Amino acid sequence: MLVAALVAAMATTCAVSGVAYLIPALHDDGVSLTEGAWLAALPTVGLTLSMVGWGLALDRRGERRVLLVSLALTVIATGATALAAAYHAPLPVIGACLLAGGLACGAGNGASGRIVVGWFPPNLRGTAMGMRQMAQPLGVGICALTMPVLAAHRGAAAALIIPFAVSVIALGLTALLIVDPRRPEPATGNSTAHSDPNVSENPYRTGGFLTRVHTVSLLLVIPQGMLWTFVPTWLIVGLHWSPAAAGLLVTITQILGALGRIAAGRVSDRMGSRMRPVRIISVAAVVFTALLALTAWMHAPVVAVVAMMLASVISVADNGLAFTAIAEYAGPRWSGRSLAIQNTSQYLAMSATTPIFGALIAAAGFPLAFAVAAAAPLLAIGVVPHDPPTEN
Repeated sequence: MLVAALVAAMATTCAVSGVAYLIPALHDDGVSLTEGAWLAALPTVGLTLSMVGWGLALDRRGERRVLLVSLALTVIATGATALAAAYHAPLPVIGACLLAGGLACGAGNGASGRIVVGWFPPNLRGTAMGMRQMAQPLGVGICALTMPVLAAHRGAAAALIIPFAVSVIALGLTALLIVDPRRPEPATGNSTAHSDPNVSENPYRTGGFLTRVHTVSLLLVIPQGMLWTFVPTWLIVGLHWSPAAAGLLVTITQILGALGRIAAGRVSDRMGSRMRPVRIISVAAVVFTALLALTAWMHAPVVAVVAMMLASVISVADNGLAFTAIAEYAGPRWSGRSLAIQNTSQYLAMSATTPIFGALIAAAGFPLAFAVAAAAPLLAIGVVPHDPPTEN
């Protein structure tokens, strides 16, 4: 069940992120960088627009049915994109296919999170969700390792088969393995669920817990998005690394980040708390992002690179904890929408802050941008809520 959920979430990552790795090949074929950037952005636009709707469907119809529909539509959309590229369709047609892929794949993240919370007991959920959260770095890694090579040797259409293939595999695994979780019993022991999850009361009206978790995650995703977007440029332009060396270091950092998510989940299971580790992660994100800013300003490249890797790993460690806490608190009647709001707010935060950081780097350099990024987790420390009371 966990593997099927992981691959379903990977299908979302590949459908949304894969086209970004084709920009160099598209540029060689006469597509401008601006047009390539717009094509790369369209799947994310579709995903952002559709996640809340898919979340509502999950709350009302259950995981298996909605995930099968979502993945089937993703297979159609990614296959249509590859065919459009193979037959040299106009860019608006290819863009429409990419947008449709983003709209189609919006159930993957929420459904897979609900499956983990529904099938794993409270003392294993953090660890299991950390494993599920490996979907993003694994999906990015698959696309990064395969699509540029295929595009360079076989063309963009051949590379676009990768998101299609991952979606087909995810659809097959879902059909074979996914079963809707049983309705859990009322929370006991160290569960962080706030009430009987079968009730349909709006959890946003029972207190500010979900709102504060969303806010913390929004703040913590700002340095995460900044580092993911601009570290390759910093390494290549600022530190004069070769593109191959920079790409290898980024890949290693992604792998460490995936392992860090599992470790954070395991710690939360041992502590019986989701929010105390998030508070620790917020403090650590401030420390290492600020250290990165300081060492970059002091021109200490070795220490700066180490600080960057630690900041990158720490900045993603909260994702699984927040996802688990939201699903536990909201219950199966509301977790689809709550997880969709979580993802949507994070995508919007990254989309809004990326051009700001780009302008800041152009005007004042990387050290100041890193310092500004450290301010976001500093604000998050005071927003992290206490774990909701458990009920026996």
